[in-house]
Amino acid sequence: MQKGQAESLSGHIPAYIQVASALRRRIETGEWLPGEKISTLEELEEEFQRARVTVRQAVGLLEKEGLLKRQQGRGTFVAEQVNDRRWLTLETSWSAIIRSIKRNVPRFIEVANPPSHPRLAPDEGKLAEEYGFLRSLQLRDGLPYAVVNVHIEKGIFDKYYDEFMEHTALAVFDTLRGTVVKRAHQTMTIGTADPEVANLLGVSLSAPIAECRCVVTSKDDVVIYVGEITYPSDCIRLHMDLLEDETSASTEVELSPPKPRRRSKKAA
Repeated sequence: MQKGQAESLSGHIPAYIQVASALRRRIETGEWLPGEKISTLEELEEEFQRARVTVRQAVGLLEKEGLLKRQQGRGTFVAEQVNDRRWLTLETSWSAIIRSIKRNVPRFIEVANPPSHPRLAPDEGKLAEEYGFLRSLQLRDGLPYAVVNVHIEKGIFDKYYDEFMEHTALAVFDTLRGTVVKRAHQTMTIGTADPEVANLLGVSLSAPIAECRCVVTSKDDVVIYVGEITYPSDCIRLHMDLLEDETSASTEVELSPPKPRRRSKKAA
């Protein structure tokens, strides 16, 4: 198999993104240490069975991210200070999600032809007659880290319009929990950035992304909120306390001893 023609299991993700992801992983896991000189372009070209231009693009991407430093005449080195890029923890409870977004101020994006209704799975609830739609960017240190699309039931949207213009939509809904919110669930899938998302987030086309979908229903099972939030995959992490449901006072779980088996008596 010739260079540049290596078979890929990653679908349509560009080759240089695949190589960059593999190299980034070596830095994150400590396989390549801060200050260490990395393999040459020729060595990476041979290792990944990719064309020189592909490997150069991959290394250039990590330089842009601040993970690698090129020194003229010496080679390319891992940066001495490698920051943890996965600063955003995806929360798994309503209260934790609200705490994490309460102070966020959305930067709204005008949409010429907004979708009139959200897409719903059969078990997610019933469509409302009409929805308001908002698209926004979430920013950190002036840089975008999430694209947010939300559908809000029109009556609620109109009644609390000023609040939705100043705060994240879910934070507004948190103030309504006792009166209109019955159920809320969130799912996450992994995908790749299309041209629009890549442009808004400043990532490469087909770069890995995490897509979170939150659905909130009213007491009569009408869907009153659908939020679709897209993050670049290299800024997020998912953390779950696996013992949280077993005990609230301790991180230890007491296991019951197995019951002794009763021996069956053989017939005489």
